Amino acid sequence: MGNDLTVCYTLATSAGGVGRHVRMLAAGLAARGARVRVYGPAATEEAFGFTAAGAEFTAVEIADRPRPSADLAAVRRLRRLLTGRGADRPSVVHAHGLRAGALTSLALGKRDGRLTDERPPLVVTLHNAPVTPGGGPGAGGRFAAVYGVLERVVARRADRVLGVSPDLVDRMRDRGAASVGRALVPAPELPLPAHGVAAVRAGLGAGDRPILLTVARLAPQKGLGTLLDASRTWAGRPVPPLVLIAGDGPLRAELAARVADEGLPVRLLGDRSDVADLLSVADVVVVPSVWEGQPLIVQEALRVGRPMVATRVGGMPSMIGEGGLLVPAGDAAGLGHAVAEVLDDPELAGLLGAKALARGLTLPGEDDAVDHVCGVYADAARVASGR
Repeated sequence: MGNDLTVCYTLATSAGGVGRHVRMLAAGLAARGARVRVYGPAATEEAFGFTAAGAEFTAVEIADRPRPSADLAAVRRLRRLLTGRGADRPSVVHAHGLRAGALTSLALGKRDGRLTDERPPLVVTLHNAPVTPGGGPGAGGRFAAVYGVLERVVARRADRVLGVSPDLVDRMRDRGAASVGRALVPAPELPLPAHGVAAVRAGLGAGDRPILLTVARLAPQKGLGTLLDASRTWAGRPVPPLVLIAGDGPLRAELAARVADEGLPVRLLGDRSDVADLLSVADVVVVPSVWEGQPLIVQEALRVGRPMVATRVGGMPSMIGEGGLLVPAGDAAGLGHAVAEVLDDPELAGLLGAKALARGLTLPGEDDAVDHVCGVYADAARVASGR
């Protein structure tokens, strides 16, 4: 690893996890002496600061939805930026997300024949499963057809495909990808809580109530409607828990209206910079998502030993292990019952917390993720050169 390695990252519009992951990889590789270039929408540079992480950034407008004329322009621009000879040729191109992966695949051309001076090896990381625009699991109709086409483009043209969960790995293998493996998407290390438990609880106005914590973008994929449905059952408990949702997003107004109209024991906190403080007072961390890969909040909860109740989807079962209870996505009754079970059984809560902490000690860190992609890049180059 050194100055002879040039890595080019591509990504589409990102509201959070993908952009943070690319920034982490860019910073780690730049610190090891690699030259790193990032190509994505101008808004991603504003949000994540790739240049501050040591990368070179060039704006390429890759949207998160199909835009035929804009997509064609992006493919042409990526082709000019990513192909070349000598010092201008990247050592490897690493696209993040299905849209960026497909457009980058089209820009670089097919995997037939051996590598040329112009065509570097291509790695694609898939961060999300197909979820309908309404947030439901799976994909149907036109949405499924478009998603399937993009998956096949990536499967046929990428030299290596990484998925953030076992179901994504299996899905791309079924699509015909020649080389598929798991991605590592570690959460950044949380700082220590800035305030004591009593002060945090007082600031939240929790009194003696148990605290249920969800940290999520307020978007359909996160299953927050199911969480509100379940909260009705907790409202009737002798000491109703306080449900805290930290995060913001397009569903904020809709969720706030439901909370007010139905008198639910839920508080929307908005975006918070004190997640460590919130975790320190959480009796249960609740993750009701329709689908998740390697969610940051799950990793954070494991590292501090908080019992969890989460949906049995994507990468969460393999991440959580015995550190939490799992329920089907969309099952408000099951979610409500599982949370009540943890609240009513201190011995179970303590056991889940201990299992979570033990699990958290085994989680990979940022250096592990950088080491992993370096191995992937070397492997992709060997696979591509041997065609």
